[in-house]
Amino acid sequence: MLNKLTWGILGCADIAVNAFIPAIRQSKFNELKAISSRRIEKAQETARDNNIPCAYGSYEELLQDPEIEAVYIPLPNHLHKEWSMKAAVAGKHVLCEKPIALNAGEAEELASFFHERDLLLGEAFMYRHHPRFDRIKEIVNSGELGTIRGIHGTFTFNNANDKGNIRYRSDWGGGSLYDIGCYVINSARLILEKEPEAATVHGFFSEEHGNVDMMASGLLEFPDSIGVTFMCGMWAEFQNTLQIVGTDGTIYIPSSFVCSSEEKSSFSVTKKGEERLEHFPPVNQYTLQLNDFANSVRQRTPLAFEVEDAILNMKVLDACLKSAKEKIKVQIN
Repeated sequence: MLNKLTWGILGCADIAVNAFIPAIRQSKFNELKAISSRRIEKAQETARDNNIPCAYGSYEELLQDPEIEAVYIPLPNHLHKEWSMKAAVAGKHVLCEKPIALNAGEAEELASFFHERDLLLGEAFMYRHHPRFDRIKEIVNSGELGTIRGIHGTFTFNNANDKGNIRYRSDWGGGSLYDIGCYVINSARLILEKEPEAATVHGFFSEEHGNVDMMASGLLEFPDSIGVTFMCGMWAEFQNTLQIVGTDGTIYIPSSFVCSSEEKSSFSVTKKGEERLEHFPPVNQYTLQLNDFANSVRQRTPLAFEVEDAILNMKVLDACLKSAKEKIKVQIN
């Protein structure tokens, strides 16, 4: 790869400071040029603390910087579509936090908007870039586990005391399905290489937290009679696991979505009561995601996970939310 891909960040969200900035520092193919905030003082403070060359007091100013080729968008969910489109108008490639939009219709609009301008739009599911998942898919596709019968995923944390958190604004795209349930849904689609046909979800909507889904438990019906069950929640003990069950064996993945970049990771394969561990050296999956993005921009090749995948994931999320709110089974077209 020739010159580094230059980036700007719209906003000073925790995930930008705690994940994106450390990740880009570790990348040989990407460079962070600027950060912006609605308050110039906040942008300047974050830039100073993280040795970022430029700070802007508005998102618009950053988008007008000709040195910036790509922007990372960690804004609240309801702003993803608006600012992705504004970035595209300014000629920037975009890596947007998940979910990429508030529904599949918005995601389709975004996809068309970026395709028309020959720009790349990626949804930031960083876990997919960890080499563990290539190996897991290899095992599943090899038939070692036999016929896949089901997948169960759990992603929960307890943040209920932070009543002012943006995750508890339903009009801003809050709730556990949007925030973390999307990971389990995405991983099942990734592993099975199929799309679910129906969703049935039970949700716990809390009046204390803006009536968003603080917990959701669901069943996704995939082709070939495969059931995917999941739990996601923001008012439960932390869990972050995935299990794949076949007729001849199982895979269990601890720390399946969030894992340390400083420690080796592993997953277990169990067949007939015998377990083996598959180990992987420490990697920063956010850095791997950025490297893949930069490679696609420079080589003018499709992203590893194109925006059409984001549309399909949003269709499932739409169905899950409808099921939870209306207490019905929802078919997915």
